Amino acid sequence: MSDTPASVPSDDARRPGLLAQFRAWPRAGRWATYVAVALVLVVVAALVAGVVVVRKPFPQTEGEIKVPGLGADVDVLRDAQGVPQIYADTTHDLFYAQGFVQAQDRFYEMDVRRHITAGRLSEMLGEDALDTDKFIRTMGWRRVAEEELSLLDPETLTYLEAFSDGVNAYIDSHSPSEMSLEYSVLALNGLDYAPEEWTPADSVAWLKAMSWDLRGNMEDEITRAVLAGRHSEADIAELFPPYPYDRHQPIVTQGAVVDGVYEGEATRPGTRKPARPALSGAVSEALADLKGGLDAMPELLGHGKGLGSNGWVVDGEHSTTGRPILANDPHLGISVPGIWYQMGLHCNDVGDACPFDVTGYTFAGLPGVVIGHNQDIAWGFTNLGPDVTDLYLEKIEGQQYEYDGKLRDLDLRDETIEVLGRDEPFTFTVRSTRHGPLLSDVSAELSTVGANSPVGDDAPARGNGYGVALAWTALEPANTADAIFGINTARNWDEFRAAAADFASPSQNMVYADREGHIGYQAPGRIPIRKSGNDGDYPAEGWLPSNDWTGKYVPFDALPSVLDPNAGYVATANQAVTGKDYPYYLGDSWAYGYRSQRIVDLLEQKEKLSVEDMESIQLDDRNGFAPTMVPYLLDVLMPSDYLGAGQRLLKSWDFDQDADSAAAAYFNAVWKETLTLTFHDDMREAVWPDGGGQWYEVMRRLLAEPDSHWWDNTETETEIETRDDILAEAMAAARDDLVVRQSRRAVDWTWGHHHRMNLENQTVGQSDIGLVQWLFNRGGYEVGGGSEIVDATKWDAASDSYEVTAAPSMRMVVSMADFDDSRWVNLTGTSGHAFNDHYVDQTELWAEGRTLPWLWSRKAVEESAEHTLTLTPGG
Repeated sequence: MSDTPASVPSDDARRPGLLAQFRAWPRAGRWATYVAVALVLVVVAALVAGVVVVRKPFPQTEGEIKVPGLGADVDVLRDAQGVPQIYADTTHDLFYAQGFVQAQDRFYEMDVRRHITAGRLSEMLGEDALDTDKFIRTMGWRRVAEEELSLLDPETLTYLEAFSDGVNAYIDSHSPSEMSLEYSVLALNGLDYAPEEWTPADSVAWLKAMSWDLRGNMEDEITRAVLAGRHSEADIAELFPPYPYDRHQPIVTQGAVVDGVYEGEATRPGTRKPARPALSGAVSEALADLKGGLDAMPELLGHGKGLGSNGWVVDGEHSTTGRPILANDPHLGISVPGIWYQMGLHCNDVGDACPFDVTGYTFAGLPGVVIGHNQDIAWGFTNLGPDVTDLYLEKIEGQQYEYDGKLRDLDLRDETIEVLGRDEPFTFTVRSTRHGPLLSDVSAELSTVGANSPVGDDAPARGNGYGVALAWTALEPANTADAIFGINTARNWDEFRAAAADFASPSQNMVYADREGHIGYQAPGRIPIRKSGNDGDYPAEGWLPSNDWTGKYVPFDALPSVLDPNAGYVATANQAVTGKDYPYYLGDSWAYGYRSQRIVDLLEQKEKLSVEDMESIQLDDRNGFAPTMVPYLLDVLMPSDYLGAGQRLLKSWDFDQDADSAAAAYFNAVWKETLTLTFHDDMREAVWPDGGGQWYEVMRRLLAEPDSHWWDNTETETEIETRDDILAEAMAAARDDLVVRQSRRAVDWTWGHHHRMNLENQTVGQSDIGLVQWLFNRGGYEVGGGSEIVDATKWDAASDSYEVTAAPSMRMVVSMADFDDSRWVNLTGTSGHAFNDHYVDQTELWAEGRTLPWLWSRKAVEESAEHTLTLTPGG
């Protein structure tokens, strides 16, 4: 009981209530509180609404979803990273489920991709995408894809149709805001949008985008022409040195074409020379404009410059398991979500009626598996980089062009592009010659390409100028999609090669392994046979029939291949494929072998290699050019202790470029400054050196020529600079640059501090609004590696930044002894939904060089599954 008398109120009782106290406040204080509370409630409501909007598109991964069109239940098992493994009774149900599940995770990405390949991105993004749409409409990617459908095997068509049905089941049951946060953001920009149904052509068309990014030497062709305005043929040849066969071996070291079939023994190739004279400054200026327009496209597609890949395989005699081990890490531009989508496709009873039991990496929007393994074989890709494009200067007269002394009618077709924010659509006419579409018609900026293009005394009068047409093998319909499913179900080398024969574009180096212990290499693809004298190094005079392609391709059986090579391994990293006795011209824009030779050296260091050894090789970050350049740098006397601080780091450097390396930070800064000081005064900005392997080989030669004219700075008229002058100036500039970027103390520098990887959404992530960037982009990952290093985190020396522009888009190692011992990791994650747990959940692992178990057997998949979804007939 209380000791307080009942008649006397307690202190608490005497106090006025909270509401009464509040009412006693001054009026101004009460209104300030009202406003504050209201703001808090608004913020809370906004946060709650934001969470709802963000989470709304997240996929259902548990329980049951009824969908129309299935024949039986399909199980979708997901592991801790959200990677789906699909189990179905029939191929129809398998690919139907693949389409539905991909749409759950990545529909917006799929939708953007089909708009890109159809030249319709302006419908979603507005004026900013119009130039890209015009380029792609001019080339007609979507038209070619639609034509390809008629060439496909009927079974392939059924797979594509089942996949489309699965995507459409998802579309039909979701509004745009339920599909992706991006649609909600775009709605704020005025997009009133309902996605169209998915079709097989939407899937096939993305192969054109990949073919474009991996098309070969077109940029080199333009670069040579741009350089021709200021430099002699001899100067240009110095900037495109021949492949160094004496130091870096090609992919296939045994083999030649005998009676139309690749076999036997080959020798080393020599140097090819340009067949036609260099072009004038006028044409090079026009082509520089063309290059600028073309360079913008890969950035929007989400890839970028410096594309390549590593892929190798060792046989059982050279592995600790007694069976082959295969490794692959394709190098592509970086974005979020990443280019690859991991998944498995499994028939419950594998047989002729349902032959799929395959797992690996594919593209969102494409059925099947592009890279991976099935129950019998494994395979990987690197870019072969053949010369499959040519630019042709065309004499245009009105709606005609000159060819073989006569005027021919241009092929014409009208195109209409809807543009978000415009009342009227944009219309234009695509014009084509016998060689291909006129890229010079694409935009106002390019309308003058060739306008001042003198080419020789016998050339037709310029008039209003020459046009520029593109010949490209990927613009000719083919049945590449057949190859994907053929490889997915191949059981041995012969079936693998038979499927590869359909792989028209992009041409790839294919590495192979099987459970029987065989390893191999196959080069597929349509590679044109040119007439004598037309080497594709410079834009050709289109009015001369002698510059045409023959209309034939290198026969598949004559393309380089090898089964069970004597070395016991195959190593590909975009280097030269064969030797000079090979009778067909594949191209000469190879990587210069710094990565490939390092891989070979590491493979040969051990008698037997394990899965862990393969992973270690993928992470190797040794700079193969640094041992050549560093001695020259150390020979230069720096005039002060301050300027010599960075130079001293190089004395004990092991040439590894790990993220913590101070010496690597300094060396790359010096490399950037050296290229700038040596070449920027001599070249147009469009062709400034990017610092990749080509420039390693160029500089290797120049370092041995201290008085080469390239060292002289043409902007200092009274001085003639030599090699050591430039190297000293580069080291001083690098020292100052790193002080600004990091620290005055050289020992505190790290390579990863400014060699960072930033992942950006390639549409809404490009917004100027900080909040939108924060929603979709992720970044700040400090990484090691570098350009033309096995751990290929490329950066562009022509830019002001050391940021990563292309990188290993995934890493995988397949153990043929036990598939469940295989390893893999993706650059980002399975999900395309910002803030989903699997948006970038593999990125930190990737950046740290770690991988995940790649489980394959049904038992292992079930034991590791964290979510199980059943798709069931109905809905």
